[in-house]
Amino acid sequence: MNTEVWHRKILNLYWTLIAITLVGQMVYAIGGLKLAPDTTVPEQIGYFILPCSLFMLLIMIVAEVWLRAEFRFQKQIVIGCGLLVSYLLYFIVEPYIDGAQMALMIPVMASLVYFDLRMLFALGGLNLLMYAGIYFGLERRLLEKPLLEFLMVESIFIVFVVMARGVIVRAYETSQYLEQVTKSEQGLLVERALSDKLLKIDALTGLYNHKTFHEYLDSLLEQSEKNGLQLQLALFDIDNFKQVNDTYGHWIGDIVLKEVAAKIGGTISLNDFAARYGGEEFAVIFTDKSLEDALVLAEALRSGISEMEHPYAGGKPITVSIGLCPYRAGDGKELLFRRTDEALYQAKRSGKNRVITAGEHRLVPV
Repeated sequence: MNTEVWHRKILNLYWTLIAITLVGQMVYAIGGLKLAPDTTVPEQIGYFILPCSLFMLLIMIVAEVWLRAEFRFQKQIVIGCGLLVSYLLYFIVEPYIDGAQMALMIPVMASLVYFDLRMLFALGGLNLLMYAGIYFGLERRLLEKPLLEFLMVESIFIVFVVMARGVIVRAYETSQYLEQVTKSEQGLLVERALSDKLLKIDALTGLYNHKTFHEYLDSLLEQSEKNGLQLQLALFDIDNFKQVNDTYGHWIGDIVLKEVAAKIGGTISLNDFAARYGGEEFAVIFTDKSLEDALVLAEALRSGISEMEHPYAGGKPITVSIGLCPYRAGDGKELLFRRTDEALYQAKRSGKNRVITAGEHRLVPV
C-alpha cells in the first residue's frame, strides 16, 4: 500500500469536513437559521464554537507542515490529527445536529484504511474513555442528555470496532490466500518453463536439440527473406569420434561431447544459436554478421577445440571439421543444408580439422 498517498487522501477528507462545517456556521450566523429549531444552545456551549474552529484549523496546518516536511511518524500524526479534529467537530456540531457522535468514528475509520489492528483497538478504547469523560463532564450537566443515549453511543463504538476488526482480519486472510495462489501459479510457471526447457535442450550437452534447431532456423529464414537478416549456417563434425568411442569407451565419448559443446556455447555470441544436431555433429546459426565475421568465429571454434586437453582420452587432441554456408535470399532451407553439408564433406576430405566455406572450397590454414 502506498501510505504517503493515503496520508494525503485522509488529510484531504479532514479538510473537506472542516470546510463543510465552517460553511454551515456561516450560513447559520448570516441567515439566522437553526438546523434543529427546538434545540436550545446553552450559553456555555456557544463559547466553545469559535475557539474550537480556530484550534481545528491550527491542528490541520500543523499536520500539513509535518507531512510536507516528510518527518517521521506521519501515520501517527494523521491519526492524531483526525482524533482531535473529530472531537472539535463534535463540539461544534452537537448542539445543532442529533447523532453528531458519529463524527467521533472518523479516526477509527482511518485505522481501517491502514489495516492496523493495534491502532484500531487503541483508538476504540480511547474513544470510549474520551466520550465517557465528555458525557459525564459536559453533556449530562449542560445538555441534560439521558444515560441511555450515552450507553447507546458507547455500544455503537464497540460494535463498530468489532466489525472493523472483522474487516481487517478478513483482509489479512484474503491477502494470504492471494499470496498462496500467486506462489502456486509461480510454481506452475517455473515447472512449465523447466518442462519446456527439457523439451528443447539436449540432455547430454546442454545445447538445443535437433527439433528446436529446425524450429529456430525456420523462423530465422523467414526473417531473412522478409527483412534481409544476414544468416550463416555452420555444421560441425568431431573428427575420428568413432575411434574415441571404440578406444576409450562411450562414457569418455560423452565427456568429449560435453566439452566440445561447452566450448561452442562459450565462444559464439548472444545473437547466435548452437545445437547438437545428432551424434557427434553440431550446428551453429550465425546471425546479423557478415560471412567474414562468421568465418572468423568458426575458425576460433575450430582452433579452440583443437587446443583443448583431454588426458582421459590419451592426451590426444580432439578436432572438428566445419562446413560454413551463407544464406542467400530465395535459396530455401533444403539448398542451404545441401551446400553446408557439401562444405563439411569437403573439409573432411581435405584432411579434417579445418573450415570450408560453401561454394569456394577454400581451405582455412590450420
